[in-house]
Amino acid sequence: MPPISEKFVLEQLKAVKFPGYSRDIVSFGLVKDIKVAGSDILVRMAVATNNPSVPETLKRESESSLRAIPGVSSVKVAIDITSPPDVSAGGQPGAATQIPGVKHVVAIASGKGGVGKSTVAANLVAALRRSGLRVGLCDCDIYGPSISLMFGATQERPMAMNDNTIIPMERYGIKLMSMGSLLDDTSPAILRGPMVTRATQQFLRQTDWSRLDYLILDFPPGTGDIQLTVVQTVALSGAIVVTTPQEVALIDVRKASSMFAKVNVPVLGIVENMSYFVCPSDGKRYDIFGSGGGKREATRLKVPFLGTIPIDIETREAGDRGMPIVLEKPENFVAKAYLQIATELHQKIEVEA
Repeated sequence: MPPISEKFVLEQLKAVKFPGYSRDIVSFGLVKDIKVAGSDILVRMAVATNNPSVPETLKRESESSLRAIPGVSSVKVAIDITSPPDVSAGGQPGAATQIPGVKHVVAIASGKGGVGKSTVAANLVAALRRSGLRVGLCDCDIYGPSISLMFGATQERPMAMNDNTIIPMERYGIKLMSMGSLLDDTSPAILRGPMVTRATQQFLRQTDWSRLDYLILDFPPGTGDIQLTVVQTVALSGAIVVTTPQEVALIDVRKASSMFAKVNVPVLGIVENMSYFVCPSDGKRYDIFGSGGGKREATRLKVPFLGTIPIDIETREAGDRGMPIVLEKPENFVAKAYLQIATELHQKIEVEA
């Protein structure tokens, strides 16, 4: 049997992921030293976190991975723990921190695209605003931003101050940040993963969000790097998962909910979008994507079901015109559904705060 090398040990540790991330501990630079003496292995790591479960998990999974090496007799993993760096300046993952001046941060997420998540985010923040709350909306979908269009802000630009603080746009009393206002209609955001997460952190940490009751985050679909970076670095009051009724969407609801559970972010509830269509001519209801899937999934996951949002032509047209239906036509039955969801959300967060 060939001797165990430090290089082989390092390769073995690449199988260990940082809790809640898709990246391994070697690529994060956590492994500081490896010593091999015959069949004995000693690994020293350094991690910046205030979460005691992180080093416990890293130690357990690293030792388990190394014990699988043939011929190993003993394994020891020592972890040096320090306080996390200021996440606004980047750095390895650590404990989540508050955004200065923001009382509650709520993520709007979906396991897959095409469920109307951004429409829900835009109208939910508008409903909170109509309730008299101070609100902001950050479009974290860097590759496919749509919030600037939904608020008629495609021709507006945020301002940068001398100290690099970003002054967000403001429409209808709502503070906004979106990559859609930094690019023209035909310019794609051509960015690699680290640049995307850096841009997201700049939107969140360098923007003057001060004196907000709620900052709503419109996540991109799925459970990728942006979502994981935000939930690991920003103290969230919780997340709302948006779905449509059919099973193909509900499968991804489970993935999104599982991600939030792994990083200790409470799921505040599920919103079922595109629940049904009411024909304008005869008032007949059509369950185009099935019926009741969101409510059943909420029951299965033991999270609140916040409500259903039907397909509505006026809602789509209002978003295309740059004013969410909640603001343009608050008496519309879809607008009333959003207002009810916003009321339930606010009550739930204030009770649990």
